[in-house]
Amino acid sequence: MKHIAFLLFFISTVTLQAQEAKWHTDFDKAKKVAQRQGKPIVMYFTGSDWCGPCKMLKKDLWETDEFIQQADDFVLLEVDIPFREDIISPEQKKKNMKLQDKYNKDKSFPTVLLLDSNGRRKDEVSGYSMLRDTAPYYAFFNKARRSR
Repeated sequence: MKHIAFLLFFISTVTLQAQEAKWHTDFDKAKKVAQRQGKPIVMYFTGSDWCGPCKMLKKDLWETDEFIQQADDFVLLEVDIPFREDIISPEQKKKNMKLQDKYNKDKSFPTVLLLDSNGRRKDEVSGYSMLRDTAPYYAFFNKARRSR
């Protein structure tokens, strides 16, 4: 009986882990993966601890089964700009600030960019309203897939 309970626990844990999208946090590594796999990069600028619309978008889009099923079409890169200093390392924050200076000069959050595998900007969608309408983001992903 213990073995069956363990097996069920193991299977449910593996299933839950399989239902998460793989997010990179290092731009150079994400770019190498994108080049190797021939996929575009989805670069997501978030303020994980202070940006209300970013928190809503995480729940309404990034954590949904619908998005997770599409996530393999892209290399995902999260660029977090938190206020709290215990969320990311100082080194990572420095890297993220450089990416913000290059790719998100308006400092708009949330912002999602589509980059080619060499890091060149192709498209962008930003903002998220209290209406919680994810349709512009799905249209963005669909357009990105068609243009590949």
